[in-house]
Amino acid sequence: MPTDHAAEHTTGPTTGHDLRHHGDSEVRDDGAELIDLAVNVRADTPPSWLREHIAGSLGSLAAYPDGRAARAAVAARHGLPVQRVLLTAGAAEAFVLLARALKIRQPVVVHPQFTEPEAALRDAGHTVGRVLLREEDGFRLDPAAVPEDADLVVIGNPTNPTSVLHPAETIRRLARVGRTLVVDEAFMDAVPGEREALAGRTDVPGLVVLRSLTKTWGLAGLRIGYVLAAPETIEELERAQPLWPVSTPALAAAEACVAPRALAEAAHAAHRVAADRAHLVAGLEEFAADGVRVVGPADGPFVLIRLPRAAAVRRHLRNLGFAVRRGDTFPGLDEEWLRLAVRDRATVNRFLQALDQALALTRA
Repeated sequence: MPTDHAAEHTTGPTTGHDLRHHGDSEVRDDGAELIDLAVNVRADTPPSWLREHIAGSLGSLAAYPDGRAARAAVAARHGLPVQRVLLTAGAAEAFVLLARALKIRQPVVVHPQFTEPEAALRDAGHTVGRVLLREEDGFRLDPAAVPEDADLVVIGNPTNPTSVLHPAETIRRLARVGRTLVVDEAFMDAVPGEREALAGRTDVPGLVVLRSLTKTWGLAGLRIGYVLAAPETIEELERAQPLWPVSTPALAAAEACVAPRALAEAAHAAHRVAADRAHLVAGLEEFAADGVRVVGPADGPFVLIRLPRAAAVRRHLRNLGFAVRRGDTFPGLDEEWLRLAVRDRATVNRFLQALDQALALTRA
């Protein structure tokens, strides 16, 4: 298998990473009242207008869900025919469908990234190859590091947890006839202008784009996302779905979240997140003397940091009232990494004060 200076490729059984550990575990572990910087869901969501819209759908619960209007709305949002859209119970369901429905032999996941794609592939009986991007290269993708015989490649953009936004052209270079290229764009609507997005493209062979509506709109408990792909791929995935996989309230949310009003609100929120992220990064850089290093440039609604004794710092932060995401469950990272969700400036300032205390305690 090809390797180069920019990444490491591995195949076969791997151990040492809990692929089922996610940010919500950090908040629920001991029932403590914690300020949440562990979960990548935008704070203060869903907005009142969206809650009211979803509540208005409850009068239709006696009828089976009808996803035609929501599917058409998503298609129109991306300028695609409805045959290229599949609604799912969150992006996580899409990973399971891809793993179970597609005929694949050599899947490869580009790490560090969201671990559910690999977990779903392994649960479906596949041997999964890993391309491990390196810290010294800024966790940037080199398409040449992906083996030519890979017939399914999964990459996030922007990538969770590194917050790296890969150029669309770089990702497009992964496409091959006979290969399925899965791009997880769950956080793309948090990027101003959605630059580097591939959603809506029909000129990239084998392209499958996943989107989630749970992150920007605070709908993790409702479960709604969608797949954009060629009609034949959509048909294969749809055959693997159970009947009525998306509930009526989730369908109502999907239709509302791709309407012009919502898109304008999301665009405004993306700029606000970018400003709040810059404030967080500037504050973190003040701790460089303590060994804190921020992966940058960051483009997602979260940042990845490396620091000595990160596990101890994380425990002290919990005692000080803050939950952050441990990084050692992501392939390619170890116990020196933490992921921090971007929050408003007041919350960030309180967190930075707590971090200062936590670092002092680890030095004591």
